[in-house]
Amino acid sequence: MLLIPAIDLKDGRCVRLRQGNMDQETVFSDDPVAMAERWINAGSRRIHIVDLDGAVQGFPVNADIIGKIAETFPDVEIQVGGGIREFQAIQTYIDVGVDYVIIGTQAVRSPHFVDEACLEFPGRIIVGLDARDGKVAVEGWAKMSRHDAVDMARRFEEAGVEALVFTDIGRDGMMKGVNTGATRELAKSVSIPVIASGGVSNMDDVRDLCDAVADGVSGAIVGRALYEGKLDLVEAQKLANGLMDS
Repeated sequence: MLLIPAIDLKDGRCVRLRQGNMDQETVFSDDPVAMAERWINAGSRRIHIVDLDGAVQGFPVNADIIGKIAETFPDVEIQVGGGIREFQAIQTYIDVGVDYVIIGTQAVRSPHFVDEACLEFPGRIIVGLDARDGKVAVEGWAKMSRHDAVDMARRFEEAGVEALVFTDIGRDGMMKGVNTGATRELAKSVSIPVIASGGVSNMDDVRDLCDAVADGVSGAIVGRALYEGKLDLVEAQKLANGLMDS
């Protein structure tokens, strides 16, 4: 199982938010490239980057920084989300070296956009589903929709997305543990990989997610626990690798 460190960019700096609240940020570094290097040196094979400014503005804001990370570490996969609402944004990220582009709010609002994106950029599209109590949230978690997360997951699997990122927004950034049960159930409902996100805080969470690999959970995005030293990425990735090999 992949453990995927998260780098959230706001005003060119690495920050973490609590439950997606832009007013509750903690700045961890002024050098995103150095932060990426830290996680890569610890064994990360993929980096998850969120353009928080882009999520607000609706278009890529930190593409130059993300491109620099991609250029500096060409052998490491990069997935990017945040404000991707048109094809030009996808093309911008692919042009700077990003491997996967994550579509969130726009996917829920306009599912046909995902259909077209999968045709235009095959193998590059991931959909991010943020949910609370089984219902999908949009606009940086500011609004709840009436859409069922499992139904939407199946819809996007049919569209041809490469994977799904599933976030339990009740736990993200709160260090309360990952909602393995909800993630496992979503993964069981589709045949494409599901990447867990939100609440991974210790080695027990990693073990629980590793136990869900057989159900289709292929990775986990880890944020605040790494930045606050609650989880050692080297040891956690060793655990994930070992369980996959056994």
